[in-house]
Amino acid sequence: MPTLFRFLFICATIAGIIYGAMWSLVTFVEPREREATIRIPSERINPPAAE
Repeated sequence: MPTLFRFLFICATIAGIIYGAMWSLVTFVEPREREATIRIPSERINPPAAE
């Protein structure tokens, strides 16, 4: 098998493995829902008055 075909075959194999891993994560892993709380400093909400 010439070198270019071998290289392309290896790249396609690696891409297939990565695609399969991503597909299996999407299919079998369920995200957990939880409440998110983000604290915002009061200076960002009410900026000090410019004098």
